[in-house]
Amino acid sequence: MLRKLVGYDNISRVTALLAPRRTVDRFTVAGLLAIAGLAAVYLFALRVDAAWPVFWVAGVAFGIVSQRSRFCFVAGFRDLFLMRQGRMMRGILAGLAAGSIGFAMIMATVVPNAGSGVLPADAHILPLGIATVFGGLLFGFGMVLSGGCVSGSLYRMGEGYVGSWIAIAGVLLGLYGLNRTWNWWWDHQISSDRISWLPTDLTYTGAVAVTLALFALAFFAVSWWERGAFRGMSFVVPVTSASAAPPPPSTSPSGLWRRLFREEWTPLAGGLALAAVNIVLFIRYRPLGVVGELSRWSADLGATLGAGVGELKGISDIPGCVPQFVEGTWFTDAFMLNVGIVAGAFTAALLAREFRPRVPRGPRRYVQSLAGGLVMGYGAGLGLGCTLGAFFSAIPSLALNGWFYAAALAVGAYAGTAFIRRFP
Repeated sequence: MLRKLVGYDNISRVTALLAPRRTVDRFTVAGLLAIAGLAAVYLFALRVDAAWPVFWVAGVAFGIVSQRSRFCFVAGFRDLFLMRQGRMMRGILAGLAAGSIGFAMIMATVVPNAGSGVLPADAHILPLGIATVFGGLLFGFGMVLSGGCVSGSLYRMGEGYVGSWIAIAGVLLGLYGLNRTWNWWWDHQISSDRISWLPTDLTYTGAVAVTLALFALAFFAVSWWERGAFRGMSFVVPVTSASAAPPPPSTSPSGLWRRLFREEWTPLAGGLALAAVNIVLFIRYRPLGVVGELSRWSADLGATLGAGVGELKGISDIPGCVPQFVEGTWFTDAFMLNVGIVAGAFTAALLAREFRPRVPRGPRRYVQSLAGGLVMGYGAGLGLGCTLGAFFSAIPSLALNGWFYAAALAVGAYAGTAFIRRFP
């Protein structure tokens, strides 16, 4: 009777008015508050130092990209050996290729004549020797054992992984141990190591061509390993019917929001985005690297506890991921970068509704994270960088040390994978 009296249209309107309204979930609210916090830190940094806001934005961008794409150097190596999956490694190779082209353009502007003997001051062109290889082996083993590399552990800290906090504590201990023994390594090895920069002998064009050819070879090797044989590779994209094709992505604001913060990005997108961050930062300052700042933290903490490491020989003459000691403050541009990675990943995890504290299930995992971080930290200090500074920034710098470090990483990761297979 009521429907006849008031009409169906009016009933629909009343029902809509009485229905509970959709509210913004708590994760989105927290994420928006986190964005406001990121903006507040940026405005504060803008008033203190010109470099601080740049490194803050770079760190936040790194954290967001890594969290949304699940970009992980450990997964790139480990998944190849453990599950014969090369999806992440192909994303890493794509980022390296893009970074190499961008870095070459920047370095050619700074040093037009590569054969002059002058090196780009801020590029990660590092001494190449036993320390490089041994550091890479230790780092590769330690990162698999701990479940994340240094930069990966930093962004997972922002996601709530307690094991990553333990791993970074181990990294600080390992870096402190390396700082205590650095002068021995300098006197007996690193001071006499050779600097090898490919453009010196090959020109920029030749160095980029050789580097891209090696990436292509690595891409096919990854595909061969993943598929088992070249004959299993297919270069033809299968044709699907229109009904099976996915719907076109939405271009509405809500659709774009969902694609950016709710749907997972591909490793390819992650690798290319991180390469872009690295290139933009290098244009004005220096390539990405996080180990040097962590090394400074460990040295400063040791000094606070009355166990300082003293003077580190030759450290001021080496570029890349080495500690830059600043008197009177803990806050530097590198501090903004490292903390920005954690903050960016935290914000992205909130907006994606993926943040939650993740506590290791048993005491063995705590020991594994700490021990892996310790080994990884010593290797990172000895190799003058981690997967980010001595690999992802060194190879695009067209430096030979990056390739040797990468090979050692692969061997160390293989050994680490074989080791963890023995445990349930």
